Amino acid sequence: MDYELQRCSRHCSATGRELVAGEHFFSALVAEGAQLVRRDYCVEAWKGPPEEAIGWWKSQIPHPQANRMHWAPNDVMLHVFDQLELQPGREDMRYVLALLLVRRRVMRAEEEERGEQGREVLVLYCPRRDATYRVPVVVPDDARVREIQKELARLLFAHAA
Repeated sequence: MDYELQRCSRHCSATGRELVAGEHFFSALVAEGAQLVRRDYCVEAWKGPPEEAIGWWKSQIPHPQANRMHWAPNDVMLHVFDQLELQPGREDMRYVLALLLVRRRVMRAEEEERGEQGREVLVLYCPRRDATYRVPVVVPDDARVREIQKELARLLFAHAA
C-alpha cells in the first residue's frame, strides 16, 4: 500500500482561503479507505482534529526566504511505523523509519538478534509506549533509499518557522 501525500496546499480545507507566509495552521492525516490524506486548516476554521484523523499537528507557513523542513510529531511517526508492519513488501521502509526514530531518540536500540531463518532483527524499545519492537533488518539499495526518503518526506515533513 503506497501513501501519496502532498505537502501543505497553502489553502484551508474548510474555507478555501489561502494561507499566507507566517500564518499558523493545523494539518491532519485522515484515513480515507486505503489512502492517507493530508488536510490543512487555518486557525479560525480548526475545530480540533477530524474524528477519523490518525494524527495532527500545528505548523506555520514559512516565509519565502525560509526553507527549513520539520518532521511531523513523534506520535504520527509512530503510527506510520505501526502501519508499515501490516504492509507486506514495506519492511525496508519500516526499517529505515525505525532508524530515524532511534536517531530522534523516540526509540532506542536494545540489541540485535537472529530471527526466523537466521534473519537479523533489531530489537528496539520505545519509552513513550513502554513497548519493545522487533524490526527485521532490511537494508535497501541506493535507488530504493531515495524512494523511501521521498515517500517519508511526503508523509512526515511539515514546514515550520
